[in-house]
Amino acid sequence: MKSSLFARITIEAGKCGGRPCIRGMRIRVTDILGLLSAGASHQEILEDYPILEEDDILAALEYATAQTDHAILIAA
Repeated sequence: MKSSLFARITIEAGKCGGRPCIRGMRIRVTDILGLLSAGASHQEILEDYPILEEDDILAALEYATAQTDHAILIAA
């Protein structure tokens, strides 16, 4: 079942090259993931991007989790 957080992820052909963004803004899911992987805390991200909300960060994480949750078939 999809989370209600997924509603925060938008994909528009003419915005950010069609990459997943947060609530129609030009803040990509990968931007948030990159900040987190660089060691930024949720609080630091929210301070640097006051337009974001805690649920936006959680939505980015959940979206990334869903995108990587698929079987990989290796040809023999």
